[in-house]
Amino acid sequence: MSYEVAKRGKSIVFCSWLSTIFLVSCSTVTTTEYEATARTTYTWQVEYFVNQSNDNLTRFEPFASTSLVNRNGIKPENAVTGPDDKGLWWAALPPRPTVDEIEQRQKPSQKPSSPQLIRSVDYRLSYTVGNKVQILPTNYQVYRQVVKAYPQKSPLQLTLGVNDNTVEKAQLSSE
Repeated sequence: MSYEVAKRGKSIVFCSWLSTIFLVSCSTVTTTEYEATARTTYTWQVEYFVNQSNDNLTRFEPFASTSLVNRNGIKPENAVTGPDDKGLWWAALPPRPTVDEIEQRQKPSQKPSSPQLIRSVDYRLSYTVGNKVQILPTNYQVYRQVVKAYPQKSPLQLTLGVNDNTVEKAQLSSE
């Protein structure tokens, strides 16, 4: 079976063969000790390109960035803006790269784009079961569920992802 996808005037063919089926189960844990964090980050980025129609000849160069850790939805001390429409707080903007800084990283025959301000968020959940503390990546939905449950320290049932390396879901526990 193959699929063809058009991308900027190019065709890319993906081939898919079903050779093995893996059955994966998800673990669940219940805890009353947890903390959700969301690291909000602003980063200035410049795209350098030789030919705008060829994606393979572009590179992205990060410049200054600032970050702020949100814990359980509570306003961080150094927050400058927020909460945004997702309930997140943000640090001050990093300094925009100057033309000299942009040209300094420019390679021969490349042209830089205008600097772009990129916003990103990294969600984590730490929880304790017995004497063991786990800190795992998660998503916005889990972060929001923990933020709502945190003030009452309500027990949460956590659904872990493949190999217990992520938290995929959090819901109030009936225990």
